[in-house]
Amino acid sequence: MPDLHQLIVVANRLPVRNVSDRDGQRWVSSPGGLVSALAPVMTSRPNASWVGWSGAAGRAPDPFVHDDISLYPVELSRADVQLHYEGFSNGTLWPLYHDAIAEPEYHRTWWDAYVKVNRRFADAVLEIAEPDATVWVHDYQLQLVPGMLREALPDLRIGFFLHTPWPARELFLRLPWREQIVRGLLGSSLIGFQTEVMAHNFRHVVPRLVDGSEITDDIVTVAGRPTVCKRHPIGIDVERFSAAATEPATSTAVEALRGKLHQPRTVLLGVDRLDYTKGIAQRLRAYGELLDEDRLSAEDTVLIQIAEPSRTNVNGYADIRSEVEQVVGEINGNYGTMIRPAVHYLHRSHDFDELIALYRLADVMLVTPFRDGMNLVAKEYVATRFDDTGVLVLSEFAGAVHELEQSVQVNPYDTDGLKEAIEHAVLMRPDEQSARMSAMRQTVAASTAHTWASSFLAELEAE
Repeated sequence: MPDLHQLIVVANRLPVRNVSDRDGQRWVSSPGGLVSALAPVMTSRPNASWVGWSGAAGRAPDPFVHDDISLYPVELSRADVQLHYEGFSNGTLWPLYHDAIAEPEYHRTWWDAYVKVNRRFADAVLEIAEPDATVWVHDYQLQLVPGMLREALPDLRIGFFLHTPWPARELFLRLPWREQIVRGLLGSSLIGFQTEVMAHNFRHVVPRLVDGSEITDDIVTVAGRPTVCKRHPIGIDVERFSAAATEPATSTAVEALRGKLHQPRTVLLGVDRLDYTKGIAQRLRAYGELLDEDRLSAEDTVLIQIAEPSRTNVNGYADIRSEVEQVVGEINGNYGTMIRPAVHYLHRSHDFDELIALYRLADVMLVTPFRDGMNLVAKEYVATRFDDTGVLVLSEFAGAVHELEQSVQVNPYDTDGLKEAIEHAVLMRPDEQSARMSAMRQTVAASTAHTWASSFLAELEAE
């Protein structure tokens, strides 16, 4: 067995959250794909650490151990959160990386805060890193950290994974601090992207910004030091989702939900964070037009839309919420009854068991973002369909479409095309559903969260 190097994961958030109950305050593991993906790998290491923000502005807690992982909180003030996270990360980079669906804002004060906070994360790593440690940095909030670490400790094994899309060259070049971001990322030995298109976009922006850089296949070389830039698509904890779907309690919950919905013939489901990238209003309008045209009937079809609160302080959140709620109101005003709405809209988070029941309830899953790095909801739905029933309608602009090729694929900007896709999904024959879903289940099972983390680290540490 090879020697296991010290492993340090660096992410915007720690893998825990602080909760208060009758016993006082305590730390509990956070839900989410990244935590479930990395936990098995980290607990297998004798010296694994996670550097991140606790989620509360102000003085950071002292380092502590949770589930055999050493946690090192990074301090962020309220101003840091506003300028670095809500500002540059989610007001500049998030819209830019999602094809400028909303107009990015470029403010020097935001950039200055981004540099300062990235430096603080890098310094936290340097305080605990051994010279030959493996450091895995995650996502768009921390793109300068690899370069800062490389400059301080050249022998570190540094990997970076971008969970969001990487935009087309012409879009990225709008960023005033484009060269600094690229050079920061090139401090990594391995950069992982969700799709080959995103990796290609990154590789081919480098020569425009870094003199003397060379590209050979998936390797970018600058000043003699190579950086591998390639596709490493993230997976889910397939066993957890598939096992929960077969629990008797899940079947009971599904039967109860269908009864409360008055036994519709077809249940359509959307599960999204409330974000302008998700295409929720367009999806709702397409459904409303299908009802208008009598291509679907509100008597035997119902749409459930989960819109989980997210980034409530970021510009545009209130606008998208207002738009979605207006469309829901119009559809229910036209086609709902006192006891039977045409759309059930829930603006709140759901726990794991509730989501599993909803996935099992749904005859058609609607995953139609305008842009997404991957979209794990699509994979989660597929993992719960142990009987090979159900249809997945999937945006062409979600990273998951490159793996889930048997989905009903749609351009979410095309309302007529979206209506046709939904109608096709509702009317699909059982034998076609089974063939499509079986193939997608095999794909999801072959590339799990654990295999993603293990393969990334194996490649990073093989250098």
